[in-house]
Amino acid sequence: MDNFAGGTAVPETELDAAELEVPARILPVAELHLHIEGTLQPELIFALAERNGIALPYAGLDELRERYEFTDLQSFLDLYYANMAVLQTEQDFADMTRAYLERAAAAGVRHAEIMMDPQAHFSRGIPLETCVNGVASVLATSQEEFGISTLLISAFLRDLSEESALEVLDGLLAMNAPIAAIGLDSAEVGNPPSKFERLYAKAREAGLRLTAHAGEEGPASYIIEALDILGVERIDHGIRCMDDPDLVERLVDARIPLTVCPLSNVRLRAVDTLADHPLPAMLAAGLNVSVNSDDPAYFGGYVDDNFAQLGLVFELSDFDKARLAANSIHSSFASEERKAELLDELNGGDVVHP
Repeated sequence: MDNFAGGTAVPETELDAAELEVPARILPVAELHLHIEGTLQPELIFALAERNGIALPYAGLDELRERYEFTDLQSFLDLYYANMAVLQTEQDFADMTRAYLERAAAAGVRHAEIMMDPQAHFSRGIPLETCVNGVASVLATSQEEFGISTLLISAFLRDLSEESALEVLDGLLAMNAPIAAIGLDSAEVGNPPSKFERLYAKAREAGLRLTAHAGEEGPASYIIEALDILGVERIDHGIRCMDDPDLVERLVDARIPLTVCPLSNVRLRAVDTLADHPLPAMLAAGLNVSVNSDDPAYFGGYVDDNFAQLGLVFELSDFDKARLAANSIHSSFASEERKAELLDELNGGDVVHP
């Protein structure tokens, strides 16, 4: 199989069936679209609630799990923010982060760019130092402990004001928080990227990398705004680009990464079923897409689960699976040295996801 040095490379020659008959092992991937608060499993939610003396509005695990049937993004966000109440101390944030990294390592993740929502915690009275230091304390040793290099991304809530976001960014910069980038998440419809032009200008001046959710529930025009007004380097989700052929051509030409989250899109009704997902069409168009888990505790799967279900529904070729893995590595904010290490690992054998 050809080496996968770039994001949207295609093989110079077609692969024959014999080349694809290889032993299966988990692909090394980079996870670029992961909200750490979205990794809170029900069991950990109850454990942290007990530790912090918090009364949950659920009689038990089964009742909580019953609430994981979402009709849209907002119905998910309501539960997502409510469950954050159990995160009170640095140890809580550290325990959540460690649990994700343990599971991610088993899924083949070798580099993770982890988004957290400090604004959501700050607005409920949790100091920035508590949430940031709790997560960062575990990320500081993630490669040694879990074999996963990591970066921290501060995501901002687009349904709150830009002034609120600027206040939190100022606080993060003042404390010299170990963040590598900023992102934009939460309720997309009615909250266009252009609302946060000053926020992104300040982050750019501070030397931070830039990404933003766009084109999940919102229109393709939000992707254009994120690129042209915010100046982002990467689009989170981006599936609505398929509604605009000119935009698709632009994204292909510029090799803009799209961090796609298939199981999330199904659970939030952005697509009806996994069979309706545009991922195969996006690959066929030459878009630089990767597969990510978004909020895996809520959406039914980590990265390996996403790959496994995509493989069952679409019968992705070994080349497509390896290309998706290479895209994730190439599209990361990791150092060029780390990218080279991961690509070498990927190219160490013809590998497929189970």
